Amino acid sequence: MGYKHLTREQRYTIEMLLQTPMNLREIGEVIGVSTGTVSREIRRNSDMRGYHHYRWGLAQKKYERRMKSRRHYLKFTDDMKRTVRRLLIYGQYSPEQICGRFRLRGEEMVCAETIYRWIWQEKRRGNDEMARNLRHHGRRKRRRDSLYSSRGIIQDRVDISLRPAVVDEKKRFGDFEIDTLIGKNRKGAIMTTNDRCTHLVLIRKLAGKEAAPLASTAIEALLPYKDKIHTRPYHSWERGANENTNGLIRQYIPKGTDFSKLTDKMIEEIEWKLNNRPRKSLGYLTPLEYCKKMFNFDFGSRCTSN
Repeated sequence: MGYKHLTREQRYTIEMLLQTPMNLREIGEVIGVSTGTVSREIRRNSDMRGYHHYRWGLAQKKYERRMKSRRHYLKFTDDMKRTVRRLLIYGQYSPEQICGRFRLRGEEMVCAETIYRWIWQEKRRGNDEMARNLRHHGRRKRRRDSLYSSRGIIQDRVDISLRPAVVDEKKRFGDFEIDTLIGKNRKGAIMTTNDRCTHLVLIRKLAGKEAAPLASTAIEALLPYKDKIHTRPYHSWERGANENTNGLIRQYIPKGTDFSKLTDKMIEEIEWKLNNRPRKSLGYLTPLEYCKKMFNFDFGSRCTSN
């Protein structure tokens, strides 16, 4: 007879029978469990002063506390899989973002590792659609060495460490950073602008790679927020967190893309997805939700869903 969980009544009976001359084997026979189960129950749930200090009420509390704190197994149901597949493919959520979002809403969801295992199992079966929609498409990040150390450096810039200290605190809206993505064969460019605090992203297609089109496009994109801007993205404190934003955008616009085929509507769709995608650094709120919660900002139709 193996170990089994005991009931309140069985624990009460154990306490009563310990006060008689009955031994553990006889107590087990009375309550219908093995001698080992009785021994383990007393050893784990007494007040540590010996068998004769076993109290059923204390034992029950110890048992309930262990049951509450243990990690419960959660089945990866078909409904969960359908939801995860939709968020991975159409929302480009990461497994961590899916889990974090469900926890934020108080809903059940398996852990990120379980989702990753399922993705790789599906890929081995020939269904790689979910893997292809991961940020790095299932590939390991490539280490960037000195060959790429000069990438994205702005000539004659002022070092980023010289910007105001308040910018690094990331507690206020309006500290924007700017960067550009270059298209295939270095033809065409896209301006990316993001707020350091909320991760709000603004994306615009550029008429050219020169400074004048970049400046005019930045002014046009930030015009709705002009009264909230603290740090201008085309001043000395550019980039910093923008590298991560560009990595997110590359999930939708891979390197080698011909930018001439990108329409303004496609750019708007990417911007909408990024601003409505949960971020771990924001407690799995989306940038727009965080803006609303922390600063009570409401944005136009370009950033929000209908």
